[in-house]
Amino acid sequence: MRIPALFCSLLFGFVMVVLLASASFAQIGIAVSFGPPALPVYEQPLCPGEGFIWVPGYWAYDYDYEDYYWVPGTWVEAPEVGYLWTPGYWAWNGNGFIFHDGYWGQRVGFYGGIDYGYGYFGEGYQGGRWDNGRFYYNQSVNNVNVTNVRYVYNTTVVNNSTTVNRVSYNGGDGGTSAHPRPQDELAARDRHIAPVPAQAQQVQTARSHTDLRASVNHGRPPVAATSRPAAFQAAVPARQAGAPYNPPPNRGAARANPNAPEARPASPPPANPNAGGARPETAPRPNPPASRPEDNIPRPENRPENNAPRPENNAPRPPNAVHPNDVSPHQRPTPPNTGNSQQDQRMQQQQEKIYNQQQQEHQKLQQRQDQEHERLQQQSANQARQQQVEQKHQQQTQQMEQRHTQQQERMQPPQPSHAAPPRNHEQPPAKGEAPPPNHGAPPRPPEER
Repeated sequence: MRIPALFCSLLFGFVMVVLLASASFAQIGIAVSFGPPALPVYEQPLCPGEGFIWVPGYWAYDYDYEDYYWVPGTWVEAPEVGYLWTPGYWAWNGNGFIFHDGYWGQRVGFYGGIDYGYGYFGEGYQGGRWDNGRFYYNQSVNNVNVTNVRYVYNTTVVNNSTTVNRVSYNGGDGGTSAHPRPQDELAARDRHIAPVPAQAQQVQTARSHTDLRASVNHGRPPVAATSRPAAFQAAVPARQAGAPYNPPPNRGAARANPNAPEARPASPPPANPNAGGARPETAPRPNPPASRPEDNIPRPENRPENNAPRPENNAPRPPNAVHPNDVSPHQRPTPPNTGNSQQDQRMQQQQEKIYNQQQQEHQKLQQRQDQEHERLQQQSANQARQQQVEQKHQQQTQQMEQRHTQQQERMQPPQPSHAAPPRNHEQPPAKGEAPPPNHGAPPRPPEER
């Protein structure tokens, strides 16, 4: 009987790692109202061995603390021979900054034009290449030792950029102005592999360190890079911040209201002191159309039977939200507490999986709607066409939110029963006392003396 138990334990551990990986890299669904700090200045640790690919550090966002935190750069083994890492990046989408996840692929795609260094200089990758199943490292941009790594070459990389800065986001005020190239579009359509569990472990470890939060280190993290994922004991500290950084006093996730005049600003976002080089913003979106009768379908949360307060529904959501970014962020589900630890673990895993899927659906729908807005601007569409598209966006957003609400309701854990446990041995009634009612059950035989 030990073999099945061991197998179940290993399977459970594998599922937890996969869920952790998706949870860690699903921090992309909600727009943040202010940009991340500049990239800090740090040294690359020595490559630990052959087959390791450099994954540059970046600023992630913790929605629980409303603060950016630094995920140190590290060396990660490629999941398959021939695969390279495309870093993730922050980008302004008209309402706030959203994060685009990195991925493994046979070609390096678009990563916002961010100069992460060590081979990632804004376009493509000059840090190494695969050849006959071996990865060859470019010693001119990587810290490698021929004792540990035999396959090396030297190619000097010339940076043609005239502006040297450490900006960490694309678009907006002060961000990079890069756009995907044709080869980047091809890479985006290739087969991708999500970040591996070692990368998820790096993120989770960084998130647990208070001193890696931007409001604490002011853009100069004490752990800037590690030789291996989660190896924070022998880490490389940042030499200096990429630019002065002070978090805004009203920092937080963007929660735009489509009915408020300031929800769709015609002007660019406030200036970010952490980077330079402004990029002109796109034209403002048209105002949301007036509600139609067919749009006034009652939402599930307005039904009488659903008026009981639920923790995940405490955040007010606009009833006529037009775009996913207009919807208040979903609250992370409350861990179940039914008294059955195994059942609670299973339910919590399902809750986290659905929560992450909903976050990704928010981002994908927002990106698709943003692309339609860009096409309308390129086509100089008239007001009637713009209103028609806005009405379609409103329906899409409301349908998605109704589906998410129903999913959350189905995932509510059953309430633990507080009824008294049944008595296994009832005492016979005292002499002269009437026997207790048996509620229709057959009479019990008298107890033996």
